Amino acid sequence: MSTLNELKKSILADGVIDEAEVKQLREVLYADGVIDKEEAEFLFDLNNAVSGKNNHPSWQTLFTEAITSFLLDDEQSPGEIDEAEAQWLLEQIQGDGQLDETEKALLNNLKTKAKKFPSVLDLK
Repeated sequence: MSTLNELKKSILADGVIDEAEVKQLREVLYADGVIDKEEAEFLFDLNNAVSGKNNHPSWQTLFTEAITSFLLDDEQSPGEIDEAEAQWLLEQIQGDGQLDETEKALLNNLKTKAKKFPSVLDLK
């Protein structure tokens, strides 16, 4: 399972993300210690596929931590969500036409941790 697509197929085979799959995701995504854009978009794809399902609670934790890290631990705007990041995040969240509980948890986490939180991300 070297590629993210293979991993995605495996994880989504039963339509939910369980605890073992979260552990596997964490190992693969953090293998190099950094969440990159491809991995962040992969996480949003997974979340859109399992939104509203009975996923293990650790899925929301991993998703929130990884996307927060991607946005706030970058070199261009450390600790802040710049305009480009805000636009990207908005596109990712609105991509499936709904704001689910996992995405709400992400936004709440970003709001508390970011030095700069754009008002465009104040979604209800």
